[in-house]
Amino acid sequence: MKKQDLKVIVVGAGIGGLTAAAQLLKRGFFVRVFEQASALAEVGAGIQSSSNAVKVLYDLGLKDELDVFAVRPQAFEYRRYDTAELMHRIPLGKEHEQAFGAPYFHLHRADLHQLLAKTVHGMDADCITLNAKAQSYEESDHGVKLRMVDGRIIQGDVLIGADGIKSAIRTQILGQTPVSYTGDIAWRGIVPVEKLPKDIMQTVSTVWCGPKKHAVMYYLRAGALMNFVGLVEHDQPEEESWTQKRPWEELKHDYEGWHPMIQTVIDAIDKDACYRYALNNRPPVINWSTQRATLLGDSAHPTLPYMASGAAMAIEDAAVIARCLEHCSNVPDALQLFQRNRIERTSKIVVGSTESRGLYRIEDVGAMKRAFADQDLTKSRAQWLYSYDPLNVALV
Repeated sequence: MKKQDLKVIVVGAGIGGLTAAAQLLKRGFFVRVFEQASALAEVGAGIQSSSNAVKVLYDLGLKDELDVFAVRPQAFEYRRYDTAELMHRIPLGKEHEQAFGAPYFHLHRADLHQLLAKTVHGMDADCITLNAKAQSYEESDHGVKLRMVDGRIIQGDVLIGADGIKSAIRTQILGQTPVSYTGDIAWRGIVPVEKLPKDIMQTVSTVWCGPKKHAVMYYLRAGALMNFVGLVEHDQPEEESWTQKRPWEELKHDYEGWHPMIQTVIDAIDKDACYRYALNNRPPVINWSTQRATLLGDSAHPTLPYMASGAAMAIEDAAVIARCLEHCSNVPDALQLFQRNRIERTSKIVVGSTESRGLYRIEDVGAMKRAFADQDLTKSRAQWLYSYDPLNVALV
């Protein structure tokens, strides 16, 4: 394939779609991204990005700009919900960077999204089209046609669906796939640190483990913000939307009796900006590609947040799909190479994330410590999660 003659259509301008566009543009491909929203924006939430994903961002020349707003946590700390007893610790910081070749970052999703959009625009000012909602596609031996809801037809050579869990491209490729409620809802809120006691928490990612719920807290935006995520067992599922607001009083009630540090953060959350949504599980699939179309990120492998790796998997996908299209002589072979090299790893993340939910819900502290020891999180994650290099891993 001559890269300059190949037109790549990307549906979705989220983190995965924009990273894919940037990686493809960097390699000389002609790329067009279509986004249904009227403006490029991301919700105000934190994401965690380990070395395996940061390498891809560095490859795009973003190191200096990431350093401006990224937070480099020193460790994961798993603490008991009421006494704050430290039950397990995974070193990050310099140890993570030295072991795996890139830092571990806490990032504000909107900051990373804005940086990626600027990068894509800098490579091709006409790359991204807004107000463009995908409806379906048709493919042949010679190319692919993407049909928009408004009737427009976009012609290209390969189609990448990066439009999330409600992806029209996913539905066409896979049909209706099983969805089950995990039993958890997720709260999220962000607090400016000036509203909190000075040095309330070290620069770590703290996971508060307790009965029937847990909470995660870490800094964002160069330490200017505290990110709070609360995962709570809830009898009734609700909307799977990051923009659904719920009363602050319900959040406060959910964490009644938990450690004073948690109470302090919850008390400082804007009472008109408490978001809550259902966490639904979607099992891994064994195929997400056709002759000319494939899926990326949550469109391919929706992942629960219990291992904090969903965004990292989308970023990895972006680098690998670009390499596959560059490496292969035709589109069908490239798409098969892509999914062949991604399905096992992403499935392991999906399954592992689902299974990790229970790790943080053990009520007896002794049993909890034994569970962490049995999981051996420090070694296991080092061996297969963080050591992966999507830019150099052998494609087989």
